[in-house]
Order: sequence, then C-alpha cells, then structure tokens
Amino acid sequence: MERGSDAASVKKCPECGSQELIRDYERGELVCNHCGIVIEDSFIDQGPEWRAFDSEQDDRRARTGSPMTFLSHDKGLATEISWSNKDYYGKRIPHKNRAQIYRVRKWHQRIRVSNAAERNLSLALQLLNDNGAKLGIPKDLKETAALIYRRAVENNLIRGRSIESIVCASIYAACRMVNLPRTLDEISKASEVNKKKIGKAYRHLAKELALNIKPTTPYSYVAQFCNKLNLDKQAILLSEDIVRRTTENGIASGKGPTGVAAASIYIASVMLKKPRTQKEIARVSGVTEVTIRNRYKEISKALGLEGLD
Repeated sequence: MERGSDAASVKKCPECGSQELIRDYERGELVCNHCGIVIEDSFIDQGPEWRAFDSEQDDRRARTGSPMTFLSHDKGLATEISWSNKDYYGKRIPHKNRAQIYRVRKWHQRIRVSNAAERNLSLALQLLNDNGAKLGIPKDLKETAALIYRRAVENNLIRGRSIESIVCASIYAACRMVNLPRTLDEISKASEVNKKKIGKAYRHLAKELALNIKPTTPYSYVAQFCNKLNLDKQAILLSEDIVRRTTENGIASGKGPTGVAAASIYIASVMLKKPRTQKEIARVSGVTEVTIRNRYKEISKALGLEGLD
C-alpha cells in the first residue's frame, strides 16, 4: 500500500475533495484516506514486476531494450546481436558453432541497411556522433542535431551538398537552438570541414526548414571561454556584468558576439589581477587579437575603464 503521489496525487476524492489518496496494489484499488471511498477498483501497477537492489541487477532483470533514439538510422528499434561469443546465460559458445554465429551476425549487419538512402543516413549519424563526442556536447543535443539532419533528408536538402557539411550545420543549428553555441571554428576544427561550407549549409537549412533561430549574444560564450581559460566564477560574473553594461550602452550593436565576449573577459581578467593575454583569449575564442584590441578600446572608453594595462 502506498500513499498517493504522481498521477494519484493530482486527483481529488469525488466525495470529500481530499487529495490524500492511497494506492493499494495488492487489491488494485485507489482509496481516499479521509473518507474511505474506493475511487478506482482496477488500478494498474505501471512499474516492473521484478525487484532490483542495485543498477546492475536492474539491468540484468529488465527485459526491455534501450529507448528509441534518432542517433541510429533505424531509431534503435532493430535487434542487436552481441559481438561477444557468449550465449544468453553467459556461457561461452563452443568453437564448432562460432563460424555459424559469425555468418548470422554478418548477414544481420548487412540486412539492417536495406538501400543506399539508409546507408547514407547511417554514415551521417555515425559522423554526427563522432563530431559531437569531439565537441563534448551532451546526448540530448546530439539527438536534436540528428532530428534536424533527418528533416533535411526528408526535404531533399542534401542533394548537391556534402554529407559532412550538412552534419556540421545540423550540429551548429542544434547548439544555437538550445543556447549552448559552438563557434564555426570549433566545429570546423573538430570535423575538418571548411568553415565557409558549414556556414553556407547552415544558412540553407535555417531558411528551408524555417528554424527561426535567434541571434547569439555575448552572454552565450562568456562561461565557455572562461572555463577554457581556467578563470573562476568571479571572472565569469564580472565579464557578464561588463557585457551587460556594453549592451546597454549600445556598443555591442553590430559587433560579433564572440569579439565582445572575448574583450569583456580580457578586461575582467585584468581587473581581477588574473590577467590572460590577448593571444590566449584569441586562441580560445576564435577571433583575432586585432578584433579583441578594437573591442577592448571601444568598451573601456565607453565604460570609463581606460588605463587598465
């Protein structure tokens, strides 16, 4: 017997209006603890029928596969044959049967990809996984990028363009959508695809798929750049404050967000006596030292911060 929570907790007793409900799984009833009325007499236990005392035991006893994912060309719904030469009970498969298992496994891998379109999708999603791992982006963001790529395939936007550039553009768009942007330089370096090709492919996807992505702001890059420069939270907060004041003064208008973020971090590091050179910041942010100097002069003059050097 368990007191009401989850779905039961949001229900009310039709007799007395109490929300204190009890789920009795032995009898399959939903009972009001206040007046005793039986609200439901065929309550279904949605949980597993087995008990597990640790995650390893839970994995071993579960009889369901992994959830559906867009990162696999078949969405992870196909049967998998393990490459370990062990049977269901964990016993080693005899040598005389291994050749047969190898042939079954090989043919299974072949029939999972039935045509050229599925083969290309499989290769593209594998490439997306690899690039995502190099960039250190989380799985849910890679799922978003995979969904964008699938929409591009459905709308026939791949024709005439390389798979690599569309994959990189999908990753860039997904990062922009969840406000965890990666610069084109970062994606280009991780994927070894020309930055101009990625930018062109991204603009094509954004227009044809109507992604409606808002422009990035310097705030989006401050924490990322500071972490790469080993600057603490105090530097992040001061940099964000400088960005805020810069934006309010209209200095950031028409300027690249990475350049404004880089210059703000440079000013904050000097003010906190934890200086980072313009060369270091330029390497991390992907903008030139000249751009950082120009933005630094504009910001320091407008905010009255001259003479920091």
